[in-house]
Amino acid sequence: MSTTPGSTPGARTASPHTPPEDPVKTQPTSRDVARAAGVSQATVSLVLGDKWRGRVSERTAALVRDTARELGYRPNLAARSLRLGRTRTALLVVPALTNEFFARVYTGAARVAAEHGFGVVLYPSPEGVGPARDPFDSASAALDGVIASSMAADALAGIRGTDLPLVMLDSDPAEAGPAARVNLDIADGIRQVTEHLLGLGHRRFAHLASAVDSWTFQVRGRALEEALRRAPDAEVLTVPSALTVDAARRAAEHALTRPGPRPTALVCDDDILAAGACKAARRLGLRIPDDVSVAGFDDLALATALEPELTTVQLPAEQVGERGMAALLAVLDGREPEAGDLPVALVVRGSTAPPATTS
Repeated sequence: MSTTPGSTPGARTASPHTPPEDPVKTQPTSRDVARAAGVSQATVSLVLGDKWRGRVSERTAALVRDTARELGYRPNLAARSLRLGRTRTALLVVPALTNEFFARVYTGAARVAAEHGFGVVLYPSPEGVGPARDPFDSASAALDGVIASSMAADALAGIRGTDLPLVMLDSDPAEAGPAARVNLDIADGIRQVTEHLLGLGHRRFAHLASAVDSWTFQVRGRALEEALRRAPDAEVLTVPSALTVDAARRAAEHALTRPGPRPTALVCDDDILAAGACKAARRLGLRIPDDVSVAGFDDLALATALEPELTTVQLPAEQVGERGMAALLAVLDGREPEAGDLPVALVVRGSTAPPATTS
């Protein structure tokens, strides 16, 4: 069998008119996107690299993104990572994988990350007390940055080393170290709950306080005390509890059966504690909200599974994740992250009502 110079025996030389053997596997390129959108490859690169602001109009950027999506274009992330010196991977550290709030934070962070060709690795550091162990042999070699939710910044020292940017979510704004922060207006949420209950006529409160020593729960306790100072005749009993339904049940039973006038309202640091409080009330033969009102915090799915449904504070968890990932991307690009706390909202349901006159 004869061969031409440089050819391999058995290899076939396709003619210019021979169609690709498997066109289904042919991946569109940035040139294809540029041609279909009627723009230059440089414009495509700017838009899909999220560097278009101030250089390309919003209309053109939307056109490029829509065209890339329609064509099924995926950037060559391996090549881009080599050029940028990045792995395009962020680590999201949370106190627990079983809490719905953190699952929703991850959903928001992963959504923004995917839009920018990043991946998010989810890693639990139980209870947010450190130090958290490095999930990789060398975190700085495997990550572009760290996002941590509801824990202390110093708990992350073992993961981020000294050179990885750190974005803290729901954390102490006075703590040094993070490159950016995303916080919820936790104190305002507690104020809304307290004002709602005071407006209904409650003056005897019990606070089911999380036993987790973290900034976010400390803020809730301080905000409740400050809000109740506006009502001179109000009183509050604080009972700490682990973040489980059973522990909260025992704490609420203690609050509701101790000597003296019974509290007419239970303010709980989160909805899990509120579920335990509801369980305690029922075991004691008390009706909710006729004999005792119960309010939670977080607005988990659990809030509407209870009967009556739970009055609680709704936290935009997915937006926290979205803002956190956007802040990390801004830091990596040398931009200023968006500032300002995210607002929260009281959701009034059937678990709160005016106190009974005879209680």
